[in-house]
Amino acid sequence: MTIEKRADRVAFRISGPDATHLMHDVLTPPVLEDGEARWFALLAPQGKMLAEGLIGWADGAHWLDVPASVAENFFKRMKMYRLRAKMEIEMLAETHAVGWSAEAPETAIVHRDGRGEGLGYRVIVPLAEAEDWAEGTGQAKARIAAGIAEMGPDFDAEDGFPHDIGMDHLGGVDFKKGCYVGQEVVSRMQHRGTARRRPVIVSGITEGARGDALMIGEKSVGTIGSVVDGTAVAIARIDKIADAGAASVAGAPVSLALPEWARYGFATPGGDSEDD
Repeated sequence: MTIEKRADRVAFRISGPDATHLMHDVLTPPVLEDGEARWFALLAPQGKMLAEGLIGWADGAHWLDVPASVAENFFKRMKMYRLRAKMEIEMLAETHAVGWSAEAPETAIVHRDGRGEGLGYRVIVPLAEAEDWAEGTGQAKARIAAGIAEMGPDFDAEDGFPHDIGMDHLGGVDFKKGCYVGQEVVSRMQHRGTARRRPVIVSGITEGARGDALMIGEKSVGTIGSVVDGTAVAIARIDKIADAGAASVAGAPVSLALPEWARYGFATPGGDSEDD
C-alpha cells in the first residue's frame, strides 16, 4: 500500500477534559468524540480563514492537520483561547508525519476524508513509521476532481471565507451551534445568501499556474489553484459566469464544471447565479 507524505501539513493532538467543549466553541464544525473526520476552519473575528484541515477523534484525543505555513499561528491562537481550560495542545511537527492513502492503512491514527467519494484517508504516524513514504499527487488529483480547494495549494490564509470553498455544503460549518470565532460574519452570509465566490473545477489547462486569472471573455472572474494534470480548482464569482464556454486561462480555452456536491449554479444569461 502506498502512502503519500504530506510535508506541507502539520499534525496537532489536542486532549484533556475540556478539549471537546472548547474546540466546539472555537472551530467552525461540530466537534464530537465520534471518530468521524470533519472539515474545520479557525477563523479571524472578521470571518476570514486562518487555518483549515480535518479534525477527528482517536485514542482519547482530537487529531488535526493544518498547512505548515500557518501551524505556528494556529498553535499560538489555540493556546490563547485555551485560557484556564484543562487541555493539552501539542504541535507534532517534530515528532509525527501527515500522509494520505487511497485505502485505509493499519495504523493508529487514520481518518477517512468524507467530503466526497474517492478522497481517501488522512494518516498521522510517528516520524519513524513514515520513512518509506514518498511524495505523490494522488491526494491532489482526488481533491481537485471533487472540487475541493485547500489552503496552501489553492489559496492563502486570510484570503477567503468558509463559503468560498464550500465548507457550508460539506459539513465544515455548524449553523445550529452557538457562537464560535467569526460566527457572526459567516452566519450573516448564510442567511442573507450573499455567497458568490465558489469552487469551480477547471480542466484543459495548457498554460497557467496557481494564482492566474480565470477569464470569461475579457473579464476576470476568479483565480485558479494549483494545476495537476491540466486540472485545478478555481475560486470564482459564479454570478459572473453566464457563458462557461467563453472561459480561458492564460489566453487558452478551458472547460468549467461544478462539483457534484454543489447546490449552486452558474449565472443565467442576464441574471444571477442559482444558490440556495
